[in-house]
Amino acid sequence: MLSIINRRLVSGLLLLPDLAFADQLNQANTAWVLTSTGLVLFMTIPGLSLFYAGLVRSKNVLSVLMQCFAITCLVSILWLAGVYSFIFADGGELQKVIGGASRVFLSDVGTASLKGTIPETVFFMFQMTFAIITPALIVGGFAERMKFSAMLWFSGLWLIVVYLPICHWMWGGGWLADLGAMDFAGGIVIHVNAGVAALVAALVLGKRRGFPNTAMPPHNMTMVVTGAGMLWVGWFGFNAGSTLTADGRAGMAMLVTHIGAASGALTWMFIEWKRFSKPSVLGIVTGMVAGLGTITPASGFVGPFGALVIGITAGVVCFYATQYVKRTLKIDDSLDVFSVHGVGGVTGSLLTGVFAASGLGGLGFAEGVSIMDQVSVQALAIVITAAWSALFSYLILKLLDKWIGLRVTPDEEVQGLDTVLHEETGYLDL
Repeated sequence: MLSIINRRLVSGLLLLPDLAFADQLNQANTAWVLTSTGLVLFMTIPGLSLFYAGLVRSKNVLSVLMQCFAITCLVSILWLAGVYSFIFADGGELQKVIGGASRVFLSDVGTASLKGTIPETVFFMFQMTFAIITPALIVGGFAERMKFSAMLWFSGLWLIVVYLPICHWMWGGGWLADLGAMDFAGGIVIHVNAGVAALVAALVLGKRRGFPNTAMPPHNMTMVVTGAGMLWVGWFGFNAGSTLTADGRAGMAMLVTHIGAASGALTWMFIEWKRFSKPSVLGIVTGMVAGLGTITPASGFVGPFGALVIGITAGVVCFYATQYVKRTLKIDDSLDVFSVHGVGGVTGSLLTGVFAASGLGGLGFAEGVSIMDQVSVQALAIVITAAWSALFSYLILKLLDKWIGLRVTPDEEVQGLDTVLHEETGYLDL
């Protein structure tokens, strides 16, 4: 590992579009990132919203939709107010740790301001959609039992205290990038980060009433599959859009994303088929999400063969992680955020250090860096991210619990969050 400390990956330079013409607007790149921005926002509203809402019980369907919608609004304002600036603006002497304040409220950004070959406003919006979906993913860890006010406070504080520094360290010119860690579109920054936070939230809040003895099946599988399909389509903007260019690398990222999703879905389906005699719809869509989350960190670095192996591995590892967390540990991570996104993010980030090797069809590493060296750096970045997320997620939750309380009362939980928190119901017959 010491051989690559303080040395950037050569392949990391490929993340900067059209380096020779970085001060010139490229309309093709701009059009593609504009499209990708819409696709990634589409992942949260309505994709993730419908996916999560269908998985909970009918008495909580509106609460999940409301949480995802409110997080989108809250993160957007915080992003403008300074989170974007302290991730991506120049931090001067503190650049390796934190960005600067020059982009707070985008005061100096106009229509002619560029970030590489695209308008900075477009880059701002694209990165904002990543910041939106990350705390929205955590909703699945505490679904059906957290107060709406506590959810808002947690999401806002978590964005500032957890997401902001980790994102800067990896994507804003921070020290994890200097170590040579590879995370193309968020396996570490988003999936490991959110997955660990969801696990901590599930542990701090405790189990839902009746878990694990009372069956709590998804109330609307049609909604789940619809949301999952939207996630699949939106994920092309997530991964292929992260090239910030309309070129062959974006095409390859889109291809490997699709292969990862398809192979993850089929693998999960066949495991269920063998173990339980019938393949389930919930299983195949969950395997698809696992495949997408696992290919994400590798999507700009690997080829189709690597994507196939990563997707298959995702289906196996995430399936058994789900069984272990729910059935053995009996942790009520309501919608399997840690098992699918957290474990998938860890798996994909480690395998990025393998299948990015040029001999395996990837883009390769910096000169003198071996697969073992790269995997070691990947593991270090994962451990740092998981530790930071776990510690500060726990502290934020404990602080909020003492201040306003995290959880609804047992009677309110039985009645359902839709009626208790919002005075509405998702269906007329309730």
